[in-house]
Amino acid sequence: MKKSELFFSAIQVPVDFAMIVLAALTAFSVRNVPSIIQLKPLLYSFPFDIYLRIVLMTAPLFLLIYAFEGLYDIRSTRKFWKEALKIFAATSIGLVIIIVAIFLKREWFSSRFIILAAWLLATMYVVIARYLLQLVQKWLLRNREIGVHRVLLIGKNSKMNIISRTIKNNKNLGYKVIDQIDTAHLKVIKIIKDERGIDEIILCESSITDDEQEKLVDYCTIHNVVYKYIPTGLQTFKFEIGMLNGEPLIEVKNTPLDGWGRIAKRTFDIFASLIGVILTSPIMIITAIAIKFDSKGPIIYKNERIGSDGKKFFVYKFRYFKNEYCISKNNPKLQAALEYEKELIEKQSVRRGPLYKIKADPRKTRVGNFIERYSIDELPQLFNVLFGSMSLVGPRPHQEREIEKYMEYHRRLLTIKPGVSGMAQISGRSDLDFEDEYKLDLYYIENWSMLLDIIICLKTIGVLFSKRRNL
Repeated sequence: MKKSELFFSAIQVPVDFAMIVLAALTAFSVRNVPSIIQLKPLLYSFPFDIYLRIVLMTAPLFLLIYAFEGLYDIRSTRKFWKEALKIFAATSIGLVIIIVAIFLKREWFSSRFIILAAWLLATMYVVIARYLLQLVQKWLLRNREIGVHRVLLIGKNSKMNIISRTIKNNKNLGYKVIDQIDTAHLKVIKIIKDERGIDEIILCESSITDDEQEKLVDYCTIHNVVYKYIPTGLQTFKFEIGMLNGEPLIEVKNTPLDGWGRIAKRTFDIFASLIGVILTSPIMIITAIAIKFDSKGPIIYKNERIGSDGKKFFVYKFRYFKNEYCISKNNPKLQAALEYEKELIEKQSVRRGPLYKIKADPRKTRVGNFIERYSIDELPQLFNVLFGSMSLVGPRPHQEREIEKYMEYHRRLLTIKPGVSGMAQISGRSDLDFEDEYKLDLYYIENWSMLLDIIICLKTIGVLFSKRRNL
């Protein structure tokens, strides 16, 4: 840990204390300004010496809350807006405690104006003071290299090259790359440390053996060097540790969607899809009438897709193609429709990988063009969710011919129920490359939570009716 980091972290405590006291004194002074500012006359007088004593006893409470909120973490690089939000939250918690205390013993103090004014002023003063401290700290970091962490990168590959460029291009990160090597031999590392100094080591090299890593960790521990490594995909999996015959046993967890997680998700799907059907029923009725008058054929188009565990099911959509071009077993011209689609994919697809997206698709009807552009065609999938073949949130279901082009690792997308919306849909919809879409869906699978589902559903409301690109 750098001395400058320790200094700036330590100085925050008295500065915060001073700002809180100053805010309380300012609030007291404002209360004594004529009623034109305060908007109402003083109801009673309160001795300043007693008030000051209360403030000095109360201020440490706020420092304690700040500490619990992590506002005294020793870091040279912090995101200011996150810190400001934490300050607001922590100060608000202190305000609530004070209000409860006054409610229980009203004779202590009873000026609501001073309490509220002090809360707002304390938040503002502490935020401003910390912002100024960060400006000074970052100036010293950039211009004097005071507090900079000297980093040795072990590994010469694309990941480490990106990290190296990122550090070199952003001095505010507080790092300086002193060297980048491809070996973990301690003799080489000792020479670099003696010549240029090392504060941290970041490792990303698959050829380093376990024995070499163990020696490197011991060396870093002994010489007070921070050791970090970029894990492989397997090392980032969620896992549970158990015991078998006295030996530790690690179980890799694919998703939290097991047991009660699955029950909670299905319950949420039923209620939310039912509400969705009720709210969107006027739109669906109008769309059905428009499709019926616009072109011949069924209103609902049933498209066969692959769901969880490779099971086939039909996705319900409003038909937006002319009937003769629908890829359906009920289409007597199915073979010709397939050949025409294959031709369009080769000429007009704007996506790479197993999936396709045909730009300016000539098979659409006039109504189809509109409803597909604003995703109205997907509203019948709420019934898929209600009946249990889909979920509101999850990876999008793909056709069998698309899944045949999957790499083996892509099949992890089939381990949970497909969704109407998902991480990919709120992050770029059909404009994303398949590999990017896969990574987003995989993150969702590994990090599912009910809160994440709710956030995605809320964001989908805005994205759902926005105009698509690549059409």
